[in-house]
Amino acid sequence: MKIRKFTNRLLSLLLLGFVAYACSSPEAKGPDYSWVYDNIEFDMPIVQEPVIPNNRINIADLGAIADGRTLNTQFFAEAIDKLTAKGGGSVIVPAGIWLTGPIVLKSNINIHLEDGALVRFSDDFDLYPIVESTFEGIMTWRCQSPISGRDLENISFTGNGVFDGNGQAWRPVKRFKMTANQWRNLLKSGGALVDDGAYWFPSESAALGYVRGNGNNIPIFDTFEEYAEVKDFLRPVMVSLINCKRVLLDGPTFQNSPAWNIHPLMCEHLTIRNLTVRNPWYSQNGDGLDLESCKNVVIYNNNFDVGDDAICFKSGRDKEGRQRGIPTENVIVKNNVVYHGHGGFVVGSEMSGGVRNVHVSECTFMGTNIGIRFKSTRGRGGVVENIYISNINMIDIPTEPIRFNLFYEGLAPVLDDGTSSTGLIGTDVAPKPVTEETPSFRNIFVKNVVANGFGNAALFMGLPEMKLQNVRLENAVIRAPKGFNMIDVDGVELVNVKIIQETGPALTIFNSSNVSVSNFQFDTKENKPGVVVAGAVSENIKLNRADFADPAAQVITIGGASKDAVVLN
Repeated sequence: MKIRKFTNRLLSLLLLGFVAYACSSPEAKGPDYSWVYDNIEFDMPIVQEPVIPNNRINIADLGAIADGRTLNTQFFAEAIDKLTAKGGGSVIVPAGIWLTGPIVLKSNINIHLEDGALVRFSDDFDLYPIVESTFEGIMTWRCQSPISGRDLENISFTGNGVFDGNGQAWRPVKRFKMTANQWRNLLKSGGALVDDGAYWFPSESAALGYVRGNGNNIPIFDTFEEYAEVKDFLRPVMVSLINCKRVLLDGPTFQNSPAWNIHPLMCEHLTIRNLTVRNPWYSQNGDGLDLESCKNVVIYNNNFDVGDDAICFKSGRDKEGRQRGIPTENVIVKNNVVYHGHGGFVVGSEMSGGVRNVHVSECTFMGTNIGIRFKSTRGRGGVVENIYISNINMIDIPTEPIRFNLFYEGLAPVLDDGTSSTGLIGTDVAPKPVTEETPSFRNIFVKNVVANGFGNAALFMGLPEMKLQNVRLENAVIRAPKGFNMIDVDGVELVNVKIIQETGPALTIFNSSNVSVSNFQFDTKENKPGVVVAGAVSENIKLNRADFADPAAQVITIGGASKDAVVLN
């Protein structure tokens, strides 16, 4: 009996030892994420993850205090420096509230937040010096980011804790985004008002930056001293990673950022997974993720609830972006949920270096202003191409579930329902010469979409001089008060699309060519035409009306469009 007990105990110890070894060994297997690379339409390399040496320093062991009041900036810096001297390792942040100033990363460093850890960045602006940085696609001066790294390799953020940017100390607020009671409480906190009291800033310096910058997010001054006078206005992005390789963000919550939340710029081999990214819905410029001029990226299993665009791809703005010439390319976006944002998945508007080879699938957007959003404008230049979007579910979208708009913040053709007997008036905008400043969106494929919204079903709008080219929408069911508008498109296909609109035409095609519509279904309420083709330059519009409820009377041409432009199959 004693021998048997001894043997069982020995076996148990050996088993525990084996398990402990497996958990600590570099050979230990984590979750299988190979599914991320399934069914990708382009040649996508396997994204390399960082390799972090097995050294650890707990900031509490250095003297850091988790009381939410003691500033621990020096302890984060000391831990990073000590680990760097050893070749790298993990900074361990245990449970507690850790107040700190900016954290500046170095290569081969992991910041690991244990369960219950909250890293809150101080609202003392003196801790954030003005540094040369980028914002909205151009070089400028901004306050230093709470988390930053430049020209690094092998960096990561892991664990289940929270990074909080204390954004309310920085952000302005527009009055119409708050209830009367919220606005009154905000005014009691101090700050300054501009625009006849419609726009609140947290300080006089911040308000001065808005006024001197003529309302632009990026003021243009001649001297550094002028920037220093409006320092409070120069809100930083919360996480700024520039020209870094092998980067992993896995697990933490990133919330309450001063401006954009996470901004990787010119990074390669970037993995973003299992994150919660959130900002108040009213947060000005409160984007979730802005991926700019990055290559070889995977973004999956994340939740976003933000005040601006949620998952947004960029590549620089206008001349600076074109001169940089670094596109965002080779990106997979899978299995993400967006609860609020201006857009669920967004490309632009700063895309002057191009965006290409992007796969987006298995995503859900709930209450985003727009679901799938592409935006640009004259002056940007750049090419967006080879974008593949599939298996997207959208609900409670205030405007269009799908929007392409190359007249973003510019004068565009107008489709004005109810102003004539046909329900449409087209106001053409003259084409301009095609130059390097002309943006181009082409070869974009969207399929398997179910959505409902409170505006138009969809908007596809190119430029008169550069049409939105070769876009295919397949297997979509969209419910909305109004129908689908196409303006200045060339080579668009609708295949097996159902529009459940409440009023007006289901599909309006304006100044477009080479449009093919097959198996198109819609509601024919109020005896309105199902399809309207307008504009003098519309041609080669192929419609398969076999599914139309009233095939004899559902297609009309107006506004100069020739009847010969429409081919009814």
